[in-house]
Amino acid sequence: MWKRFVRAIKSMFGGVVSSLEDPKLILEQNIREMNDQVPKMNENIATVKANLVMLRKERQKYEKLEQDLISKIKAAINANRDDIAETYALQLEKARENIIQTTEQEKFADQAYEKAMQVKRAFMREKDRKIREAREALQASERAQWQSKIADALEKFEVAGIDSTHSEMLNKLNEQTARNEARVEIALDSIDTKTLEIEIDAEKLRASELVNAFKRDMGKDDTHRTESKKVDISEDTAADGDTGSKTIGRQKSKS
Repeated sequence: MWKRFVRAIKSMFGGVVSSLEDPKLILEQNIREMNDQVPKMNENIATVKANLVMLRKERQKYEKLEQDLISKIKAAINANRDDIAETYALQLEKARENIIQTTEQEKFADQAYEKAMQVKRAFMREKDRKIREAREALQASERAQWQSKIADALEKFEVAGIDSTHSEMLNKLNEQTARNEARVEIALDSIDTKTLEIEIDAEKLRASELVNAFKRDMGKDDTHRTESKKVDISEDTAADGDTGSKTIGRQKSKS
């Protein structure tokens, strides 16, 4: 009974929570949480690395102590001080034990550090992949929202009758344009355009005659000069023709 009661409570609250969930906001929160986990992971790795460095320094200290004790033992033996050499020998044995212990601890610490780095690399790859997928999904969601807005706008065009109104107004404007163009053509047909052209040509001739009159009064009559030049040229050509005929006749007589 208790399990059934708990399941019923979960089903009620689960439906409410599901209705409140926004996938976009949840993905953004997941990205923030994954980025926040990186500094914590770096702190843990730094702790493991610090332990490794400490053990390495401790091993190096014992190794240096070992070399010093060996030198002291040899010096005591050379000085025939076996009692001092025995004391240094006991210290050397302890230092070597410490070296072995720190070496083993250092080995495990090094393995733990390598394992931590492998976990970090795997986490970073997975984090980057999930963040990339989340961002792609968010961008796709934004595109879908814009497409939904465009679809809503198109549906509003059809539902509100904008399409039909738009076509109707275009037809009315086209009809008005055609009607006005027809009125202009009819108006032009009703006017005697040939008479207008003749009147325009007559005005141009009268204007040209007036200008020529002014030129004659001013002694700049180009038409008179051109006519006199034509007369002179015709006379010269006639004279040349007479001389040519005379010369031809003489040549015939000679022959």
